[in-house]
Amino acid sequence: MMAMGCVVPSPPPEHPGPATASPVPGHFLDMTMGIAKIVGILLIAAGALGLLYGGFSYTTDTHSAKLGSVVLQVQERETVYVPVILSAAALALGVVLLVAFRSK
Repeated sequence: MMAMGCVVPSPPPEHPGPATASPVPGHFLDMTMGIAKIVGILLIAAGALGLLYGGFSYTTDTHSAKLGSVVLQVQERETVYVPVILSAAALALGVVLLVAFRSK
């Protein structure tokens, strides 16, 4: 017989529910593999573009003058050359990342 006013504690659950479950053990590794694949693809794309184009150009405004309603501007075109070895290294590193973190 149970006495009045006594509270009987309930037994703890054997398995934690979804709200109290710990994170999936391999979740961080899966996320790292996904990031490595994205970086690998970006490196392959950058390396291929570097090998195809060899560099890029851009313009800068160096001087400007305003004489009444006339505006004079001097623009210089600058070219940046990407070394072939740097493009090849980016391409190779991208391939290595994709191969190293491929799904099994």
